[in-house]
Amino acid sequence: MILRLLVVSLFLSNFLLLQAQQGAELGAFTGVAHYFGDLNTDFKITDPNAAFGIVGRYNFNERIAFKIAGGVSKVAANDINSNNTFERRRNLNFQSKILDASAQIEFNFLPYIHGSNDEFFTPYLFAGFAVSNFNPQTTYCVSDPSIPVEQCSGATELVDLRPLGTEGQFQGEEYYTTTGSLAFGAGLKVDINYEWSINVELSARRMFTDYLDDVSTVYPEENDLENLRGSLAIALSDRSLPNPEQIGEPGRQRGNQQNNDSYAFLTVGIVYYFGDLKCPDGR
Repeated sequence: MILRLLVVSLFLSNFLLLQAQQGAELGAFTGVAHYFGDLNTDFKITDPNAAFGIVGRYNFNERIAFKIAGGVSKVAANDINSNNTFERRRNLNFQSKILDASAQIEFNFLPYIHGSNDEFFTPYLFAGFAVSNFNPQTTYCVSDPSIPVEQCSGATELVDLRPLGTEGQFQGEEYYTTTGSLAFGAGLKVDINYEWSINVELSARRMFTDYLDDVSTVYPEENDLENLRGSLAIALSDRSLPNPEQIGEPGRQRGNQQNNDSYAFLTVGIVYYFGDLKCPDGR
């Protein structure tokens, strides 16, 4: 719905606006990224990680712009921080770097003209699509993977999760680590001067996969998993402590495949404007 409204606004604005400002912008941003999914069902924002990237924008006029952006970020979560008893017993953790590229249409709430004394700032909405590349990993206690990493007194190790098929995926049928996403959010643009501006932005990605965290469906059958992937796959598929017994029974829920994973950015960017003011034909 938001994307449809922005597209309609793009065409209407060409007829309604008395003054147009066209031109390109290029800049960079930095901030924090956060993950929401099966290892963060409470939507906590207590585990942010760094994010940074570059952005390019073309202003069609003072209301509508087209933006592309590319960034690198990291997300992570740990069941030990959950308020849910089952999730704490599940005892899973993950981290992943994310490469993100997006294309979005922006709509400025207010007329925005670089260098103007009156129209030098505006809140804005945007929507579009993104492509995300990720690689879920987990840290485990080498002596006993069921021991929470925070309580491990020995060596720990970081390992890629996808090759282990922790939910019983057959070899060659693992989930893809590059996927599409819906990109949407809101921001604020403020001019420093004619050329330079500051952009503060809250941007979200609704992924087309539920495996950013390597958790989605049910626990596999142990013997089948061991035959397919080996003993480490079993140890990292079910890391729960006996209380009184482990929770990783075959077919028991491990994640919720009805809700795909998401991540979000809160960023501040500085952008340089290459364009100039133009008046519509006949004015």
